[in-house]
Amino acid sequence: MQQPRVVTSVAAAPDAAGAVPLVRASGVTLQYKTPDHLVTATYRVSFDIFPAERYVILGPSGCGKSTILKAIAGFIKPVEGQFLLKNKPVTGPGPDRLMVFQEFDQLLPWKTVLGNVMFPMIENRIPRADAERRAREAISMVNLVDFTDVYPHMLSGGMKQRCAIARAMAMKPDVLMMDEPYAALDALTRRKMQDELLQLWNDIRFTLVFVTHSIEEAVILGSRILVLSPHPGQVRAELNSPGFAYDTRSGAAFQELVHKISHMLFGDRAGTN
Repeated sequence: MQQPRVVTSVAAAPDAAGAVPLVRASGVTLQYKTPDHLVTATYRVSFDIFPAERYVILGPSGCGKSTILKAIAGFIKPVEGQFLLKNKPVTGPGPDRLMVFQEFDQLLPWKTVLGNVMFPMIENRIPRADAERRAREAISMVNLVDFTDVYPHMLSGGMKQRCAIARAMAMKPDVLMMDEPYAALDALTRRKMQDELLQLWNDIRFTLVFVTHSIEEAVILGSRILVLSPHPGQVRAELNSPGFAYDTRSGAAFQELVHKISHMLFGDRAGTN
């Protein structure tokens, strides 16, 4: 079986200077209804996401992080402002924006890696020969060629993650989105999955939008970090992160960035959180 790889370096995301945003949020206010209330999740939020960035949306529970992902995906329409994808308004869901779920049981257990990657394309009536060609290309991109005919129960957690991303990449999306995928994992498994994700990004450079409420996870995974205030979510800051390999995460630069973000979110209470 494939051995986990330790990330010894994290490449910088492309320089955004002069680039055209892949995703743009312009003054976006998002609301949703509960049985008792109309909730304002975000208020006049603006940001740009550029191709091949690892863009992390960070904030406390209830600040609208997940709601932003749903709006980028086209499932929620802003009550104010708009989202643009490639300079065109987002008006609904589409295969150009896909969510990658990380639950270990997400793959169809009766299908091989190849079958799982082909499945959404077959469901979208892509001809079988084209679907298989695209699936094999995606499996190669995520370094799972030796496991093409293997079933999910024989894969490690990191390999399942790679299979899920291959399944999404085969659909040729512009953006992959992840919503707190590691929140329920123990610390050791979480670290392994974070390193797998960084290594995969190093290999194939996809555009990632990742939601978390963990400051350390945001600093580890993000090339840029959008910090949102408590409910309703407003932009508190947008910060660059240089990318921290495993052996640099105890260093001064990592700790300084974590403390800076902690102070933005918690103020004088940052040292106790």
